[in-house]
Amino acid sequence: MSDTEKPAEARSFEAALRELEARVQKLESGDLPLDDALRLFEEGVGLVRECHERLDAADARIITLSNQPEREAE
Repeated sequence: MSDTEKPAEARSFEAALRELEARVQKLESGDLPLDDALRLFEEGVGLVRECHERLDAADARIITLSNQPEREAE
């Protein structure tokens, strides 16, 4: 199974970002039929949301870890 076929939860942030960048490049080429361009745009929107969710989760984790009291060396 390739990265493009993996469900969102199995895909890394970096893989989702690469997929998004590939779609943007195809869209910027301007050589796509309208239906293909709309499909790529829709997929891109989903990938943007996925990346934002992963970044938000990482940010929340960092905040949680930063707010934990430090453990003293034993």
